[in-house]
Amino acid sequence: MYLIFDTETTGLPKRWGAPISDTDNWPRCIQIAWQLHDAMGRVIEHQDYLVKPEGFNIPYDAERIHGISTELAEAEGIPLAEVLEKFNIALSKTKFIVGQNLGFDINIMGCEFYRLGIESPMGSMPILDTCTEVTASLLKLPGGRGGKFKLPTLTELHQYLFNKPFAEAHNATADVEATTRCFFELIRTEVFTKNDLQVEQEYFEDFQLKNPREIQLIGLQHINLKEASDKIRQQLGGQQTATISKQELSDNKQILIDSDFVHLHNHTQFSVLQSTISVAALVKAASQQKMPAVAMTDHANLMGAFHFVRDILYHNKAAEAKNKEAIEKGEEPTEVPMKPIVGCEFFVCEDHKNKSVKDNGYQIVLLAKTKKGYHNLAKMSSIGYTEGFYYVPRIDRKVIQQYKEDIIVLSGNLNGEIPSKILNLGENQAEEALLWWKLEFGEDFYIEVMRHNQEDENRVNEALISLARKHDVKIVATNNTFYIEKENANAHDILLCVKEGEKQSTPIGRGRGYRYGLPNQEYYFKSGDEMKQLFNNLPEAISNISEIVDKIEIYNLAREVLLPKFEIPVEFNVPEDAVDGGVRGENAYLKHLTFEGAKRRYKEITPEIQERLDFELLTIENSGYPGYFLIVQDFIAEARKMGVSVGPGRGSAAGSVVAYCLKITNIDPLMYNLLFERFLNPDRVSLPDIDIDFDDEGRSSVMDYVIRKYGKKQVAQIITYGKMATKSAIRDTARVLDLPLFEADKIAKLIPGMMPSKWNLARFLNEKEDLIKKTVRPEEFEKIKELIGLANEGDLGGETIQQAKVLEGNLRNTGIHACGVIITPSDITDFVPVATAKDSDLFVTQFDNSVVESAGLLKMDFLGLKTLTLIKDTVKLVKYRSGIELNPDEFPIDDAKTYELFQRGETVGIFQYESAGMQKYMKELKPTVFPDLIAMNALYRPGPIAYIPSFIKRKNGEEPIEYDLDDCEELLKDTYGITVYQEQVMLLSQKLADFSKGDADVLRKAMGKKMIDVLAKMEPKFITQAMAKGHAKDKLEKIWNDWKAFAEYAFNKSHSTCYAWIAYQTAYLKANYPAEYMAAVLSNNMSDIKQVSFFMEECKRMGLKVLGPDVNESYYKFTVNDDYAVRFGMGAVKGVGSGAVATIVENRKTTKYKSIFDLTKRIDLRAANKKALENLALAGGFDSFGGTTRAQYFHDDGDGITFYEKAIRYGAKFQENENSSQVSLFGESSDVQIAEPVVPPCEDWSTMEKLAKEKEVVGIYISGHPLDDFKYEMKYFCNSKLESLKDLNQFVNKNLTFGGIISNVQHRIAKNGKGWALFHLEGYDESYEFKIFGEEYMKYRHYLIPNSFTYIKVLVKEGWPNKETGKKGDPMIQFSEFKMLQDVFDNFAKKLCILLDIKDLNATFISKLNSIFQVNKGNNSVTFDIVELETVKKQVEIIPEIIKLEPKTDIPLFDDEIPEETVIFSDEFSEDDELSMGEPLSDSVSIAEETKIITRISMPSRKLKIKISNELLVELEKMDVNFKLN
Repeated sequence: MYLIFDTETTGLPKRWGAPISDTDNWPRCIQIAWQLHDAMGRVIEHQDYLVKPEGFNIPYDAERIHGISTELAEAEGIPLAEVLEKFNIALSKTKFIVGQNLGFDINIMGCEFYRLGIESPMGSMPILDTCTEVTASLLKLPGGRGGKFKLPTLTELHQYLFNKPFAEAHNATADVEATTRCFFELIRTEVFTKNDLQVEQEYFEDFQLKNPREIQLIGLQHINLKEASDKIRQQLGGQQTATISKQELSDNKQILIDSDFVHLHNHTQFSVLQSTISVAALVKAASQQKMPAVAMTDHANLMGAFHFVRDILYHNKAAEAKNKEAIEKGEEPTEVPMKPIVGCEFFVCEDHKNKSVKDNGYQIVLLAKTKKGYHNLAKMSSIGYTEGFYYVPRIDRKVIQQYKEDIIVLSGNLNGEIPSKILNLGENQAEEALLWWKLEFGEDFYIEVMRHNQEDENRVNEALISLARKHDVKIVATNNTFYIEKENANAHDILLCVKEGEKQSTPIGRGRGYRYGLPNQEYYFKSGDEMKQLFNNLPEAISNISEIVDKIEIYNLAREVLLPKFEIPVEFNVPEDAVDGGVRGENAYLKHLTFEGAKRRYKEITPEIQERLDFELLTIENSGYPGYFLIVQDFIAEARKMGVSVGPGRGSAAGSVVAYCLKITNIDPLMYNLLFERFLNPDRVSLPDIDIDFDDEGRSSVMDYVIRKYGKKQVAQIITYGKMATKSAIRDTARVLDLPLFEADKIAKLIPGMMPSKWNLARFLNEKEDLIKKTVRPEEFEKIKELIGLANEGDLGGETIQQAKVLEGNLRNTGIHACGVIITPSDITDFVPVATAKDSDLFVTQFDNSVVESAGLLKMDFLGLKTLTLIKDTVKLVKYRSGIELNPDEFPIDDAKTYELFQRGETVGIFQYESAGMQKYMKELKPTVFPDLIAMNALYRPGPIAYIPSFIKRKNGEEPIEYDLDDCEELLKDTYGITVYQEQVMLLSQKLADFSKGDADVLRKAMGKKMIDVLAKMEPKFITQAMAKGHAKDKLEKIWNDWKAFAEYAFNKSHSTCYAWIAYQTAYLKANYPAEYMAAVLSNNMSDIKQVSFFMEECKRMGLKVLGPDVNESYYKFTVNDDYAVRFGMGAVKGVGSGAVATIVENRKTTKYKSIFDLTKRIDLRAANKKALENLALAGGFDSFGGTTRAQYFHDDGDGITFYEKAIRYGAKFQENENSSQVSLFGESSDVQIAEPVVPPCEDWSTMEKLAKEKEVVGIYISGHPLDDFKYEMKYFCNSKLESLKDLNQFVNKNLTFGGIISNVQHRIAKNGKGWALFHLEGYDESYEFKIFGEEYMKYRHYLIPNSFTYIKVLVKEGWPNKETGKKGDPMIQFSEFKMLQDVFDNFAKKLCILLDIKDLNATFISKLNSIFQVNKGNNSVTFDIVELETVKKQVEIIPEIIKLEPKTDIPLFDDEIPEETVIFSDEFSEDDELSMGEPLSDSVSIAEETKIITRISMPSRKLKIKISNELLVELEKMDVNFKLN
């Protein structure tokens, strides 16, 4: 016998694995139906009972699914005891219990038996389930857990077995009937086995005889439970509905008129990807509605709190001023000051520390009444992240009890505890929850009612209102806003899709195939009138709000910065400090340290130094922050002790002599005229700010020291908010709206690469054209016009732009500030809320960099500077190679070689001076002194760059140096009369007009930031005070106006000096220790293979050899070998980790490795695994073992084991043998020798194959580049680089030619049956993917051979116009020629043109040239261009420099206009002809400003015919001959 049964319940359990004795966990049974069948499937009985709900009600969410309401169950249900008795009788008649996903129903009924203490056999009976892995593998539905098939629902199983869905689900009788049908069909088709059913095989034959056809339903009549519930509710409702009298309505109206509405539940963008409201927009919306307050309640965090409070206080200040103005004019004041209500919507779970079960908890809104309340919110938010984070940041009731002081609680939205329990568990549980919150918070607990016109909400509200009235809890109206305007609802929905990674077309709902979304468009920032209209029959919900607002105090979150306590030696302690919190002791200790340092820094302390130190120490004392200097000098001293490189200083702190004496900085401010007041203004108390550079490898050890010293709870990093940039907003929106990728890409490319400041997408779409034109570059303007056109079209592309406009600037994610560190006097959560970040063990402040200092936190910037690591590595390499101990701080400032390097513009790899523009200016400027470098560092930036040409001319004596006043000379002499630095403005204002140091700093700031009103006040002061000193008014006005024009560009000299010094150090090393320096540069760029290849080119230019990795010479990083060549680091080879390198280096200390066997015998084969050795062999790491080629390591003799693997096995066996002999009984070594495997003979790889494999494991070609053999073909016959194809618009209707290696060829067949192909062409350091179709494909397909060297010529044609819009599409490429690169000379090289300086012509030279031509005879013609050059010299005081004529010269020596036939001196040069024309060019030419051509003769040779080939051109290059082809 089979008993098939099913239940309907009040919901789902919280924990599926809980025992049935956990009666709170398991929901109640409210309907049970069963059918009893005999072995052949005949029905014996069928029953269906509703259960009377005793002591509970049926929650709405459950009713929504099965339709059984509490009223229906009470009217038609029977007591539970009776149901269980009947069910027990049915159980006693059956052998098996059967069902769909029966485990759930057994637990439900088991718990009901347990509740009433009734015994039942059900728990021990055998089960047959129609929802198992067996039926899952039958239906094969994807999407199960762990890659398995999904377990089928009853509907899916029914559809599969009978080809029609089963309609009436979630009514127990209907479910039982469908389950019965499926179950017997599964028996009939023998899906259930004889073991499952405990029968013999004959049973199936009998069953099939009795049931020859598909099993049918038994045809029961099912009641529609939903209709029955609605009917009964109408009957009951009809008796209860009371009418509201007119009087009541008018009273309500009066109450609403008298009350102000305030939004108490609003989310901002800090509820990440859940709201489109910025803090500014929230404040603006509330002020426009004239609301007396507004709340901010983000999910679990207070990230926006500081901005929110500050913005409202600013609003209040402005409002007061406006109202005051209005009153003065006799008008009514119109502005309403606001109270900021800081709140947070917390996830409150059962136990926030339990991370074994996912429990996101209930969402409860907590508001701070006072600053104390705010600090309690901050504590709770911090705990949510630091202790409770599991999927979401969570807290629990215990945390709330601990920090409940000065907190108001709102019951929350439908996910709040009380509403959620009404919906899912029942009103009794909701009532218990309400009583707990009321007990804890009393008058500060309010029930939140929302009206968004949703059925679930309406049902909850009925229960909420009745519970509130029953327990005397006040009700407030809220709207849970997520966007400001109703029309932003769609953009907000897109934002939610971005968060969930869904498309908008996916329907909103729960479960598979659905996505999260808000049910309607009512979640916007409604006006007070709209809210009053919604609550016109519940006026107290509006009037109670003012009670909450009255409880709120206004407070400010900004405060003075608090420093952590710095322990000073006992003898400096001052007793008064303990009484009044002063810092006299710290000041005394700082003074002591400063003068001790000054003795070390200066030979003698002159009155000037003494005066400066006294002034600085006094200013520091007045600022109240001596501790700051002590803290900084302490960890910098520790850093130096640990061997971490510390930068010379950074920013304006380098202007402090105290900092210099304390060794915080390393540049003497007095030597370079750097000002302390630029750093700390003596007239204004402000926190000093010292940014420190450490080498990027040592930075973390300094951080660790700070954490050890101040404690982990007092040190934190700073959060950063990742905003949605314009392009990412467009791409995200396009993804959600399902706009094709290429269209999204096309729109994104119309956005300017660098957005002008204060511009965004919305502004571009709304501003006038002429204003946009002024803001962007001409080519960008065209793109923006196209963007505006697309935005106004009604298609999906236009929709994407319009929605992206709303999302742009939204917070997308959070990160960690790269260098900011916070140190606090005590636990950081006493000051600000913190969060956690996946990339950091430290806490992260919830406030970002823009406000942490205003919030009272000490912020230090620990910057990791790669260049310091680079200097450190070079110094190590020099010491290792030559034993010389270099100290970068002591490099001579007047090293001739270093300045020569700058003068030649060879600054690749030199900090801050490596850009092409800077190289050009260096060649022109020819710096000779350090101040030149400081000035160029300051000038080479947008704005002041315009002054560089004049600076260079003045330096080189081509432009007179003029000073407006003689007094200016002293301060402007270093910069040739041009004001370059802010310090010059400050010093001149003091010198010319007796400005105080504080005033000078204010002037500097006002000029830099264009503060018009401040400047207007300072100008008359400057002019009158300077005139009093006898200066002419017109000159002074000119100086002032010049300053105004240039001061915003003037740069901080302190910063410029420090960075020029680091640049000088790098240049000194490059000039004096080139190989070591370049090895360090390569090591520091090891992770970026493009950079490695770039710097390898520089090595080549410098004449340095870069050798591939070698197990006998390489280390992890790049090094320099005994032959002064740079040796590749093994760490740059993929798959070779530091462990592998360590064992290889360690075991070669005594002797080098002789062979691969010697290597595998000695190294630790666990650290250097098979992959590491394989990749080293491919990269050429074993090339130094003579007699074995790379190919041999990878050859196998047919046994499937390559030679290098055999060598590894041999090594392992050898080591094993050694170890076993060491532990043998008598300890004597074994005499058994293991034979070395034989090196297999095989053919070596071709150069191309070797290089390709190198590139595979290193990412670049090391021992050469395949295209090196074709450098002349590439130089003379390929007019374009592949990267120019990224923007085809500039090449329309032009022919482009490229050379390169073909790779990744894929031949495809289009839908029309025609062939086409994709292929990559790789140049020197770039590659491009081409597609070739149609006739061109048929014509050139035979050239598409992987690894072949190919020359391609293309024509760029205009794109096809769009039929609908008429706009032209993207340009297209048409292939017009393919050639093998090897054939290019034969096909295209026609004529060789040779340029000769008349001074070079001597017998030896001519005879050598002639002999080269004789060897290379052929059919190509030769033309000789003889020129006489004149160099115009200039007397400039400069270090002599060697000029070499480059093969590629910039002088227009080859003028295409020269006619072919000119004067002919000689048909052919022969050895007999002696043409002595002047002296040969001397080795060194004195500096020449320019070279002029005086005479030029072009002579095509009639008889001489040569073959133009690579060999010929190489020989000419060796002779330093300038030539050109065709």
